[in-house]
Amino acid sequence: MDSVLLGTPQGITARMGWDPSLSVHDRIRILARELLADSLGVDGKKVHLDREAPFQFGHHTQLIATMDDVEVPLLVRTASFRTASVVAIAPPTLRVGLDIRDLHPDEDTLYDMRKHSHLWDTTTEAGIINHWTRVQAVLQADARGNRIHPEHVRLDTRLDKGWVPDRKEYYRIVDLSRGGFVITLAYGDEPA
Repeated sequence: MDSVLLGTPQGITARMGWDPSLSVHDRIRILARELLADSLGVDGKKVHLDREAPFQFGHHTQLIATMDDVEVPLLVRTASFRTASVVAIAPPTLRVGLDIRDLHPDEDTLYDMRKHSHLWDTTTEAGIINHWTRVQAVLQADARGNRIHPEHVRLDTRLDKGWVPDRKEYYRIVDLSRGGFVITLAYGDEPA
């Protein structure tokens, strides 16, 4: 699999990888294991990855890393789109969200983006994609998932800060785009 280290804020490390022959499941585990091994200074074979145990019905994408049956004190976040995935690791004191999209989405995807965005009808395709990836990254950082609709997320005019109005947390937003993919990272401190 081809992968690249992304330029991230201090304390967060992220890597993007792509390979059409690998499943999303395999891609995110390879990337997470590589990031964790580098961060911990260990052989990647020592890092074990499991999905978070669900506390209610549904699919959970958060990975939990362990070494020698002890949980690694790092947060692992993932996002995937078709043949590409991005994984970030950070201290557990941060709330982190990621999103990745194709630079040129199909019409059905664009329709969904327009339907849930607070944008003028004349907004360019690039503007819609940039807005949508930021909204999705904020939703992932917020961690309430489907309970919050995308149209409830608010972004400042520079698109570098986002929030959900019913909470006082704000997330800083960073563009990590590479090649044909728009990648967005949203992060903020864990609420006190």
